[in-house]
Amino acid sequence: MTTDVPAWAAEAAALPYPAVFVTVSGAHLYGFASVDSDLDLRASHLLPAHEVVGLRTGPETISTDTPSNHPAATHKRPEGCLRDGVELDVVSHDLLKFARMLTTRNGYVLEQLLSPLVVATSPLHKQLIDLAPGLITRHHAHHYLGFAATQERLFAKTGELKPALYTLRVLHTGIHLMRTGSVVADLGALSSLPYVPELIAMKRTAEHATFPPALRERVEHDAARLRTELEAARDASSLPEHADPDAVEALHRLVVDARLTGLPA
Repeated sequence: MTTDVPAWAAEAAALPYPAVFVTVSGAHLYGFASVDSDLDLRASHLLPAHEVVGLRTGPETISTDTPSNHPAATHKRPEGCLRDGVELDVVSHDLLKFARMLTTRNGYVLEQLLSPLVVATSPLHKQLIDLAPGLITRHHAHHYLGFAATQERLFAKTGELKPALYTLRVLHTGIHLMRTGSVVADLGALSSLPYVPELIAMKRTAEHATFPPALRERVEHDAARLRTELEAARDASSLPEHADPDAVEALHRLVVDARLTGLPA
């Protein structure tokens, strides 16, 4: 995986609350970041108890693009949206909101939690990672099928390289998840399609590189085939229908304990 994550990422992702974790998502995680790609940092923070149970509550979500008139804007947000010419996109959810999303078929939060590109971590991060396998179900396939459908429509409309790569990426990740129960988001590591290295190399030269017209029919054909493969993998998957109740209970206790005692040192 080519990461090209700048050394200053941790400083750029500084949050006004204790960080459970900060990881890298987006094109850097997917293995096809371009020289002008945004740096997508995803995080979870821990609001203090008095900003949850009192009249003045803290922000469930903090982001670099929170409108100035939004209640969360009264809190200090990650500083700056541009550094060394790199556009920053920082989004952090309070631990409770993040935990709730973990108990749904949300592939985004799984990828953020399990990203190998870790900018900041904590013992609580490790505990969440340990609980993740018990929260994965076959219904996570719906996330990948839905995201792929959106990107396929965008590719059909624009013919651009980026949605083509996103389509292939999410379908490969979904298939791998259904078959193994593990999250791998790097397209280069997952795909054996002979033209994928060429497309990735093109994307790395520019965020909006032109898609080679000669490959369009092949990509559309392979996307349809991979969609069918993902549906079959979902139906044959050994993953459960529902999250493990013990894992959900452990997640509940983790949130409660963290809220009452703060992040462990």
